[in-house]
Amino acid sequence: MRRLTKLLATTVLISGLVPLAPATASSSCAPIAVTAPAGAKIESVDAVRRPGGTVTFPQTPFSAPAPIHDVPAWCEITVTVTHGGDHARTVVALPEAGWSGRLQDVGGSAYAAGDTGAPFVQAVKDGYAAVTTDAGVLTGLDTSWAVVDGKVNSTLLTNFASRSVHESAVIAKSVVRKHYQRSVSYAYWNGCSTGGRQGYAEAQQFPSDYDGILAAAPAVNWSQFAVATLWPQTVQYNEGHILGNCVLDAFRKAAIAACDSGDGVTNNIVDRPDRCGYDPRRLVGTSVLCDGKEVVVSLADAEVMRKIWNGPTDAFGRSLWPGLPKGADPVWLAGTLPGLPGPGFPVASAWVSSFLLKQPGFDTSSLSYAQFRALFQQSVREFDAVIGTSNPDLSAFRRAGGRLLTFIGTNDQLIPPGGTLKYRSDVERRMGHVNDFYRLFLAPGVDHCTGGNGPQPTNPLGALVVWVERGKAPSVLPAASATGSRNLCPLPQISRYVGVGDPSSASSYRCV
Repeated sequence: MRRLTKLLATTVLISGLVPLAPATASSSCAPIAVTAPAGAKIESVDAVRRPGGTVTFPQTPFSAPAPIHDVPAWCEITVTVTHGGDHARTVVALPEAGWSGRLQDVGGSAYAAGDTGAPFVQAVKDGYAAVTTDAGVLTGLDTSWAVVDGKVNSTLLTNFASRSVHESAVIAKSVVRKHYQRSVSYAYWNGCSTGGRQGYAEAQQFPSDYDGILAAAPAVNWSQFAVATLWPQTVQYNEGHILGNCVLDAFRKAAIAACDSGDGVTNNIVDRPDRCGYDPRRLVGTSVLCDGKEVVVSLADAEVMRKIWNGPTDAFGRSLWPGLPKGADPVWLAGTLPGLPGPGFPVASAWVSSFLLKQPGFDTSSLSYAQFRALFQQSVREFDAVIGTSNPDLSAFRRAGGRLLTFIGTNDQLIPPGGTLKYRSDVERRMGHVNDFYRLFLAPGVDHCTGGNGPQPTNPLGALVVWVERGKAPSVLPAASATGSRNLCPLPQISRYVGVGDPSSASSYRCV
């Protein structure tokens, strides 16, 4: 199932770099003496030469990654460090030919801290020295490392939250300098989802590590979002009313039909779901075909959908966190999908069961409203300082000359975009105008990281490179799909159809 790969997407793959003078690598591929980052100890340094050429990747149960061709050979240095009991690996790829002088750190996804697969190899092909870390944890949705003797494994959680990414930057710059006999010219972060959150953690905590950070669909405010995305399951359990996937999809399609034209053009996209006032009660009495059987949408169905869209609330009905955007696919959070370990978002389920309850495997779909609200508060209280990634003070990153570029899909079905929009508002409230170093682009109709009905950003890392190295901030972010193109706009501007011209052409839209 290809869409699960989007759930686990780690980076946005791009090329089209601003050229720099290529550097020649050392003729040898051998272990390099590395100084341990502060607070860590080097356990081992290993080296292996990778032949490049056409690089293929193993098929997973959900996808078959496409091979990458014409990859230069590279020397791969693996540095393992420990902080006492853990074993965190940093992997650095050093191209034998065509190195541009740039470093690219590849972010993680779900509970994986990094990725040595296609994004890592693509970075090598694009002329980067590539780096990624496993933080000493496992991969994907595996959180068996989370609890030891009834307590959260604080060493590994700290690694996963921020420490290992910082250490990978320190280690990679040292390895590059010794291998090429010159320092990195520019360092970039490239990640989405968990990788997006890692990028924001770098900007907040280690502002001098990267010159440019591309952080898409970031899982910032982790302490809130990782509980809030269980709300659709909690509502259905407490209301005693489970919506079938087909009914959930019928509500999604009805909301799109009602709000599609609000941006001036009908294109099966809701540009601003937060401004869509569609009332799910309008679908009551409508017949929906579910597995060959006709189902009539009820008032109870509509009430559950209303609560899901509104998002979690406290006992007095006050909002705790933004809900699922209208137009996004609700099945991922509210329904059931084959191949997933259970109902609901598995990242959120694992967070609550392992890190909050210390009961791996606990059925989070049966939480009461009171339990949900208590867990929401517990998550913030216990873990915001560790993994919340919610500090709005980016002044040190700005002073260091850093550039932060983010895009979020308005149809993000896993990390509702309202959380990132709230974080951006918090930054502006604290710092005022920030578009000189931090630009956030809305991608209408785009799902989590990629996919959906809307045009996908085509070269966001290239835009970031131009901004960092030439000082030209992106006034738009080009995007395209199989059926057309559109320019995305940095907040507070939004992309709006001008009223004439081909609605599938970027020239028919303006930033207003």
